[in-house]
This record gives sequence, structure tokens and C-alpha cells, in this order.
Amino acid sequence: MSDINAIPAPWVRTRLQATPGAACALALLVALTACLAAAFPRAVDRYEDAALRRAVERARPATTGVGVWAEQPSLLLPREQREEALRPGTLAAQYAKVRAAVPRPLVVDPDQSTYGVRTKPQEVPDRWLPRPSGLPAQMSLAAQHGLADHATVRSGRLPHAGRVTAATAEVEAAVTVETAKSLHIKVGSVIHVPGVERAPLAVRVTGIVAPRDPAGAYWATQPLLRTPDLVLLPGNGADPDKYWAGSLLLAPEAAPVMLGTAVGPWRYWQLSPSPTALHAHEADRLKSAVASLKSGPTLRKVRILTDPSTTVETDLDTVLNDFTGLRSGVRPLVAVAAFGAGTVAAVVLLMAGGLAADRRRAELTLLRARGASLPGLAGRLLAETAVVALPAGAAGLASALLALPGGRALYAIAAAATVTAVACAALPLRAAAAHRTVRIHGGRADVASVRPSRRRTVAELTLVVVALGAVGTLRRRGATGDQLTALAPVLVGVVAALVLVRLYPLPLRGLARPAARLRGALGHLSLARAGRTSASAVLPLLALLTALTTAAFGGSVLAGVREARDQAALLAVGADARIETTSPLPAGLPDRIRRTPGVQGLAVASITYQAKPTDLTRPVPLAGVDPRDYAELAGRTGLGPFPEGELKDPRGHGPLPALASPAVAGAYGTRPFPIRLEDGTTVTVRITVVRDRTPAVAGDNFLVVDRAGLNGQASLPTALLLTGTHLNGPALRGAAPHSANVQLRAEERARYADSPLQTGAERVYTTAVAAGAGYAVLSLLLSLLRTAPDRTALLARLRTMGLTRTQGRHLLILESLPQAVLAAAGGTLTGWATIRLLSPGVDLTTIALSSDRAPATDAVLRTDATSLLLPAAAIVLLTVGVSGVQAWWTGRRGAVAELRAGDASAPP
Repeated sequence: MSDINAIPAPWVRTRLQATPGAACALALLVALTACLAAAFPRAVDRYEDAALRRAVERARPATTGVGVWAEQPSLLLPREQREEALRPGTLAAQYAKVRAAVPRPLVVDPDQSTYGVRTKPQEVPDRWLPRPSGLPAQMSLAAQHGLADHATVRSGRLPHAGRVTAATAEVEAAVTVETAKSLHIKVGSVIHVPGVERAPLAVRVTGIVAPRDPAGAYWATQPLLRTPDLVLLPGNGADPDKYWAGSLLLAPEAAPVMLGTAVGPWRYWQLSPSPTALHAHEADRLKSAVASLKSGPTLRKVRILTDPSTTVETDLDTVLNDFTGLRSGVRPLVAVAAFGAGTVAAVVLLMAGGLAADRRRAELTLLRARGASLPGLAGRLLAETAVVALPAGAAGLASALLALPGGRALYAIAAAATVTAVACAALPLRAAAAHRTVRIHGGRADVASVRPSRRRTVAELTLVVVALGAVGTLRRRGATGDQLTALAPVLVGVVAALVLVRLYPLPLRGLARPAARLRGALGHLSLARAGRTSASAVLPLLALLTALTTAAFGGSVLAGVREARDQAALLAVGADARIETTSPLPAGLPDRIRRTPGVQGLAVASITYQAKPTDLTRPVPLAGVDPRDYAELAGRTGLGPFPEGELKDPRGHGPLPALASPAVAGAYGTRPFPIRLEDGTTVTVRITVVRDRTPAVAGDNFLVVDRAGLNGQASLPTALLLTGTHLNGPALRGAAPHSANVQLRAEERARYADSPLQTGAERVYTTAVAAGAGYAVLSLLLSLLRTAPDRTALLARLRTMGLTRTQGRHLLILESLPQAVLAAAGGTLTGWATIRLLSPGVDLTTIALSSDRAPATDAVLRTDATSLLLPAAAIVLLTVGVSGVQAWWTGRRGAVAELRAGDASAPP
């Protein structure tokens, strides 16, 4: 018999034509997996880039802009050189050089960047300008390039200038609409700016302009250019001295005239970073570029290009540090989901290759027996798989790139290439491992008879050690973003799968003996069949346990995030909704609010925030409430519940019983003490109840008393605390007074996820968990498909021996139940253990809450029963359903055909 390698038969084409269904299924699996793998890094890049740009846009342009400032030219220079240094031509040339010196990846936005000369505000003697406290107004001169491109003339015209020097007596200027309105400036007004060794400079207003983009960096970096400021001087109590400060916009050619004013001019080059050029993966390089500009090599270069006195001012590095801090708290949690879903997907790809190898076991055994070399056989299987997998992987990659534009392509290509490589190598490697030795008959390969090798034992022990190290590291240091800690939940699932595979035969053997003494044969036969499950069942069990562990961990993360936001919103509002004013509420308002749709409960409170104990200067907020309604509210919200009788004085006189925070209770104890209210009245209270929190007042400093014990204005309600499931915000705002502050818990909760980094991470996390669950279901179907021919043949043989269709269905279900129940129970237990083990090292505060808005609350990993039990139950139901469908379908076919199929599929 000649060697198979010498046969010039079209192997690949023949095999694909023989099994087109398997080829299409493999192509679909590879395309879907490659698409998901390539989409993951692109999605992360997209939401991280969006978060960075949002952070930069939310910060004021004066914060994120890079201001390059230089003092006026040296007084030792000739007057002509000093004037030339302030002219537009010189500044433009320096501006171009400074822009070129900005290190990458910091990119300057040319539309919002500019340059010019300006002075600090100085007093002007014109008495027609408004003087709120008798102090003269102060005006600054600014000659900024690009005024015509960034402003629209409302009246008059833009200023012009000829050959201006420091001694020029009069120049033209423009002012913004806001400046003209606040300082009563009109076209033709003349403002006199004091000079040095010369007469005051006359500045004639020739035009009033409106900024085209008031929030843009051109205007907002130096806000005084656009909007005048009413400056309040410290002192003088409730009526401090104040004066107006504004800017006069000169033509750029008029800048040299500032050399003759009382305050020296400053040259500046205003650089605004381009938001579209900001990428999160370059955040560290961006921080290095900013540091180099502020106090590094780039600053030295800029000083050479401009002036030795040049300084660079920006807080862009602070914005970048805040962003990277938020990202460092979010990334580890996303990595956990990514590793979990990736592990399950890899197992499914390996299972697909193993299923193909098992399906063609007889064929490959025959080829090896006829002289086929192992490398030649593996090479042809690789070519056969690559013809299908490579185009499918390319299609999946193209789909991800088209669906998610804007991210880095390199990582997406690498992820899709890895998926394709695993799919190509699974079948050849599995076949090479199974047929490395030429044999005709193979022995039993079930979990009851195959003893694990020493290599497998060493590998499993190594995995156990690595898993323990990962769990210990995560508990000790937290989720720091390194790969070992991110792999901790996956490693726990892997170790659990290996342990369960080793323990799987033991309960089956224990149950087989009593089942053999039963009258029916189904119980004994099903247990015997389950005990002879293939030893390769470790892969589907590994996929199931990893998916269940990831789903449990992911569900707990999402549940913890939801709970933390709900709790923070509840602490901020005090109820499901809150209506509060600084003055007493209208008398009929509570009744109108009760009739508003969705309102289920209402508590009235009169809150005095500046109540002061007579022996303590620090104010203590005091809330007067109706004990019954307020006790129901506290019990419903869980914010310091208490019995309503604790706030009622049974004697009707004496000190008012009070509910207090621990801080106030620690300061006063249980002795009566007087409190002076804002209206001047005094009430004596005695602390009878201590609670950490209360709905009416946020924080850890409060007192709550019976409103009936207050007198005068202090007893009038100022706040309404509402509870309800579907409160209508517009309806509540329509019923409330215009001056009332209406807060809804749902709206407050939505504000805590205001960064694309948080919302994007949640979406990616949810998608990864869902993908892992989908691949787990696919692994279960593949494992059932692998054993389907043998079970079909078994049913056909047993039907010839008198087995009914109902008994056949029960047999298949009972046979598949042990492994399904094992996977479900093991996955549930593993998920619970993983959450308990890792919860001390997982902090959800970053992904759950905005640190600058949310009140202090715990955002920790908590066990979520739904994510633990629902996937496990779904696995059992799916297994039972598939087995029932297979038994029903087999019963519809003829026994003879099934017996032939079974004989053909039997081992040689």
C-alpha cells in the first residue's frame, strides 16, 4: 500500500464536498468568534476615547488650554525692538514655531488656538462707567489675533490700526455685547487708559461684537475677553465693595501702544488641544508631553524660540490624571469579563476541533494504518480547516472594523488572527494527539476507567497553585489591572472543573449499586451510561463552569453597581422624590402632591439647617416631622428606621424626644439641652434615639423631632418626602412652586454614570458575560452532539429488545442529568465561592459612582441570586430538552436505519 502523501488526490476539495454542513458550521463559528474578539478592543478604545474627550470638554478651556506667556520685552532694548516684538508678524512667526515644538501626541487645534498681547486690568478714570460701590472700573487691553473669524459685528465695525507706536495717542477697540451691556458702552464711547510718562491713551469703541462660539477656547480661555466680571473685595461684611472689570479688544497691529500704559503688556500664545486627536491609549504619553511643556525639555526649547522669561501654564495634566485614575478602577473589572468570555470561546473552538476529530476517528485510524505519516495527515487536516477558517476569520474581522470605526486596528487584527489560528490548529492537533500511535482497536476511554497521567496531575496542581496565588493577590492588593488578578475568577472555574472531573465517577459508582437492585432497568442503565461518559468531557465541563463563574461574577458586579447607585441616590434625595424650598410651602401643596400619579407615601418636614445649640457654635440641622408618616418613610427606605412612639412625648410637656446622629448624641448624651432656631425661638430637646442616617437630612449631623412640639415659623413645612414606584417628574414640578427644588431619585441615580468610561464599560461587560453564556450553551450542544450517534444507536438496539419510546426518552434524560446537574451545582457553588473569595479585593466605587457627586456609600461585590441560579437552571433545562428532542426524533425514524448508523459509527 503506497503512502498517503504520494496520492495526488484533491483532499481538501473532496473533504469539503463530503461534509458541507460541518464546513459551514465551522465557518459561522469562526466568523462570529473572530468578530467578537476583534470588536472587544475596538469597543474599549471607543468608550475610553469618548470618556477622555468628555473629561477634556467638561473642564474649562482655561483648565485644559496651554497658555504660553512671556513678559514684555526687556527695558534695556531699544524702543523700536520692543515695539517690533509685539507686532503681529513677530508673534505669528513665534506662534508657528511654538506649535511645531509641541510634542506628540498632544495636537493643537488651530481653529481655537491664537496669540496676542494683553495687559492686566487697570483703573480707568472715566466716571460714566458704572461704579456700584464708588470704585472706578478696571479695563484690560487685549490685541488677540483672529477676532474677525470668531466674532460677528452687531453694531459699528471692527477696529483698525495703522503704524502704532508706544506714543500713539488714540487707538480703536471693540467690545463684546456682554461688556457693552454691563458697562454701558456704546459705539463711539471713549475710554481713557492711564499711561506712563505720557498722556492717557484714548481708546475709541468702534464696534460691538458677539462671539460665534462663546464656549470655545478662543473666548473661554480668558473669560474676561467675553464677559465682564463684577469683582467683590473681601471685607465689609454683607455689603462688600465691588467694581467692574472688562476688556477692550484692539486690533493686533495696535499692540505696541500697550508699552506706554501703566501696566506692562504680556505676550501670549494660546494653544488649545484638539479633542478629536485625544486617544485614551496615549494618556501616559500625553501626560509626559504636558510635563515636558510645563517644566521639561520642551519648555527650554520654547524659551529659546520666544523669550527667556516664558512660562507655560495648564491644568491639562490634572484632567489626564483624573481620567487615568477612573480608568484604572474600571479596566480590571472589564478584564475579568474579557478573560472569562475568551476562555469559554477558546474552549468551544477546541471542542469543535475535538468533535470533528472524534467524528472522523475511524477514517483517520484507517489512514494511519495504511501508512499515512503523522505530519502529512496533520498538514492536510490543517489545510482543510484553513480553507474554511481563514476566509471566515477575515469576514469576522471586517465586520468588526466596519461596525466599530475609530479604534485601533492592530489589536483587533491580532485578536481575530488568534481566533483563526486556534480554529485552524484544533483539528490537526487533536488528531495528531489521538493518532500518534498506529492502532486498530482502542480501549475504553471513559472517566470510570481512564486514570489521569502524571503529567496531567502536575499540570492540574500547577493550575491550583496559580489560582491560589491569583486569588490571594487580588484579596491583598485589589484588582490592580495585572493579568493574574483578572484571571482569578477564570482560574477558580478551571480548577473547579478539574476537581469535578476527578470526583465525577465517585457518586455514580455509589449510586449504581443500589440502582442495580431496583425492579426497573432504566435507573441502573442510565447511571452505567453516565459513568462511562468520555474522559474528554473535561472540555465542556470546563466551558460550562467558566461561563457560570463568569456569569455569576459579572451578574454580581452589575448588581453591586446598581445597588450602590440606588443607595447613593437614596442618600442624596432621602426618598423617591423630594420637594424643598427655603420658605414655607403653600398650605394645600401636600394634598395636591398626594393626588399626583405614582405617589404612594408622603412625609412632611420642616427643616432648619442653621439651628444652634446654645452651648455649641456649630449649627445642627433640625427636622420637625410627623412621627407616624416619617417612621413609615424611614422604614420603607431603610434610612434609620425607628418606632414612631420614640418621637412622641407621652406626658405632652418637657423636652422634646429627638432622633440624633451618633456625632450629636456623642456630644450631648441623653441630657436635655436647648436649641435656638433661625426664627429666634428656642426649643429644648432630649436625645432618645440614635441612628446613622435619616431621610430628611443628609450627612452625619442632624436632629429629628416631632413637628407638633415646634412653634411659629419653625413648625411650617419646608420639604415633602415622597415614595412611589413610578413618580412623574414633570407632574411634580408642575404642582410644586417655581422656587422649589424638586429632586427625583431616578434622575439622581442617572447622574452617577455620567462618564462614557462607566457606561461603556458596563455595556462591554454585559456583552462579554452574554457572549460567555452563549458559548457555554454552544459547548453544551456540541457535547451532546458528540454523543448523539451512540445514543441513537443504543435506543435503536434497545427498541428491538422491547424498550418503549417513553422509556427511551427517560433513559436519555436520566443519562444526561448527572453531568448537567454536576455542571449546574458545581457552577453555582464555584460562582458563590469566587464572589466570597474575591469580594474583599474588588472595589466597584469607580465604575458605579462619580466620586465628585455621589455621597459616601459602599460599592462592594455582593452575591446576586439571579446570576447564580438562573444560568445553572437553564443548563439543566436545556440538557433535558435536547435529550427529550433527540429521543422523540429517534422514535420517528426506523430502527433498521438507526442500527446501520450505529454500526457505522461504532469504534472499529
